[in-house]
Amino acid sequence: MYLVLILLCKRIPTFIPLIIMLAVQVLIVFCWAYVAEKWYSSKYPKKKTIIIWDERQGLERLIEETGMDSRIEVTGVYNISEIKDGNEDLLSDAEWLFMCDLHSHDRNQLIKYSIKNGKSAYVIPRIGDTLMAGADSTHLMHLPILLVRRHPATLEYLIVKRFIDIMVSAAGLIVLSPVILITAIAIKFNDHGDIFYRQERLTKDGKIFIILKFRSMKMNAEEDGVAVLSTGDNDDRVTKVGRVIRKVRIDEIPQLINVLRGEMSCVGPRPERPEIASQYEEILPEFSLRLQMKAGITGYAQVYGKYNTRPYDKLLMDLLYISKASLIQDLIIMIATIKILFMPESTEGVEEEKQEEEKQ
Repeated sequence: MYLVLILLCKRIPTFIPLIIMLAVQVLIVFCWAYVAEKWYSSKYPKKKTIIIWDERQGLERLIEETGMDSRIEVTGVYNISEIKDGNEDLLSDAEWLFMCDLHSHDRNQLIKYSIKNGKSAYVIPRIGDTLMAGADSTHLMHLPILLVRRHPATLEYLIVKRFIDIMVSAAGLIVLSPVILITAIAIKFNDHGDIFYRQERLTKDGKIFIILKFRSMKMNAEEDGVAVLSTGDNDDRVTKVGRVIRKVRIDEIPQLINVLRGEMSCVGPRPERPEIASQYEEILPEFSLRLQMKAGITGYAQVYGKYNTRPYDKLLMDLLYISKASLIQDLIIMIATIKILFMPESTEGVEEEKQEEEKQ
């Protein structure tokens, strides 16, 4: 704004009024946030909540770690076996019920109980639930039918999504061309090695493509031919330039070329290496269901997941996105991606994700 004022005034104006205005604005923002928080707390007091778990424990700790304890008062934590024995009276005082990885029969019984007694039920889904989330309701033979099928993308959606991918990737490469040039020069000047590194990844229907990134590690980082996980900033294989471009995610920019080629999309499940995908599938056979869509630079799991989010939960997020994919959802994810880049916990999460996926 100060530079704009210089151009408009054709002189160098004093910047003291701008500093005063900034201070006043910051004060107003803090006061507004304080008043709004106090009003919200008085208007919407904490909800008495009971957690019911089967295969997943520790949700009460997660509530505290994420600051949700300002809205949630955990009054009880029970295993489903304690509730199934006819002890539904334990739930009578609760306003909210959190159900963690319950099997369908037990979950359905509790959902019916919640609706009957006017309680809100929050359900952490299982794989089958996410697949059902995209079901289309219809009627056949005088019966209500739910139609579940592979990602039901319409032709119009695919055409518009591809058009957006081309426009965004082309515009991004043009706008970021100075950054791309400076980064390429810095990498080359640092150790005279390759500017890009290439790696096999999986996209739609298991097709293999070569992902492009700016090289952030030393050349021949794996001289013995064995893939070694990065240990983050403490990894001595990361170059000085690499540490900088990883921090601000500049190393990801060349993926816009993959998008322009049609190998990736701006939004979609993150592409995995074939070897890592095979390892996941040994534990999670449903992991391959992520390949119903093109891989993306960013995705639902990257925006709403955390660095310690389990692979199973990231799979759930990807399947939820696939089941309800839309252009509006893509736009929300792209905007959210920009936002989380400025959040400290996001940076930590990004670095942890790199440790899992970047084996040079």
